[in-house]
Amino acid sequence: MSVQTDPGSQTVRRVRALFISDVHLGMKTIRVRELIDFLRRHDAETIYLVGDILDGWRLQKTWRWPPEYNVVADLILSKAAAGARVVYLPGNHDELVREYLGTYFGTIELVDRTIHTTATGKTYLVIHGDQFDVVVKNAKWLAHIGDWAYNFALKTNGTINWFRRRMGRGYWSLSAWAKQKVKGAVSVIGRFEEALALEAKETGVDGVVCGHIHLADMHDRLGIHYINTGDWVESCTAVVEDFEGNFELIRWTQLVPEKTKKKRRGRKSRK
Repeated sequence: MSVQTDPGSQTVRRVRALFISDVHLGMKTIRVRELIDFLRRHDAETIYLVGDILDGWRLQKTWRWPPEYNVVADLILSKAAAGARVVYLPGNHDELVREYLGTYFGTIELVDRTIHTTATGKTYLVIHGDQFDVVVKNAKWLAHIGDWAYNFALKTNGTINWFRRRMGRGYWSLSAWAKQKVKGAVSVIGRFEEALALEAKETGVDGVVCGHIHLADMHDRLGIHYINTGDWVESCTAVVEDFEGNFELIRWTQLVPEKTKKKRRGRKSRK
């Protein structure tokens, strides 16, 4: 069984494959510092960027590129330069990159989908997943409204969690609650998973790795191994395959020791 890296240490964990999606560079509320911390603690033979790494919808409206974004890009490029295979599979928010599918950006491969073979010989379809989202595919205007609503929920989270911190409570996500409790959202997520599972079966693979819906999960309920990498807007999740062929869903912020959090808060209060 693999052991997760302690974010408070300087240890770099080596894995066979690393899957990250839905970073949304360009969106104000993303957890970019946590992502930088995670990337510095992980090296992989193959890195899959499973879509929506850039948020073109945001960047087209308001160009926002703080220095931390350059750090993320430099970390990925340096890993590629050191020998890691890096595969970029664009999503709907970075769909402009799809104009260059089948080409390379330096040493980074740009593809719509690919097949990952594990250390044990199992095969997985890797794809962002928006291609199987009925709303994105057939009513893009509605997808933009949904994106606006999601960003509104994120802004509301800021106010809610300010009060929760004052009361000594942990982080709570309005958008995550809605996805899990609202009947319509649960139904949409279920249909999304079923569509990806069907595509994996028709492709003749053992499983699928995707992103898009910002809901990290890993299960075998649909007859194939379904893996969703989650996001770096709220959940700070990624998936790795170790050298024995085991997949692991990492929830990075949940690994941060409480004493580390307190130290960080202490440094902020002294400024």
